[in-house]
Amino acid sequence: MSARFEITVEDKGAQFQCREEQRLLHAMQAQGLAPIPVGCKGGGCGICRVQIIQGEYEIRKMNRDHVTEEDERKGIVLSCRVIPKSNLSLRLAPKPKASNESAA
Repeated sequence: MSARFEITVEDKGAQFQCREEQRLLHAMQAQGLAPIPVGCKGGGCGICRVQIIQGEYEIRKMNRDHVTEEDERKGIVLSCRVIPKSNLSLRLAPKPKASNESAA
């Protein structure tokens, strides 16, 4: 029997369960929930960016256009590429501005 982890989306007041080896976004959708925005489900669009506040996790390869190495050090990841290794607390993370935008 595989482990189940409790996932808490703090800024949405939502919780759902995720099985060991299951990706966060897939677990959320399988339970008919939608506290995290859903895009391509494969790491290419960046819509499902979240910041992990607490807990252990494994990440699959992510598109660096959507999650930089600095973001990743801050716990910002794509939920479609995250597999929990413990209970997790997270919050939504805004999509980054295009790198070619200049400050006004």
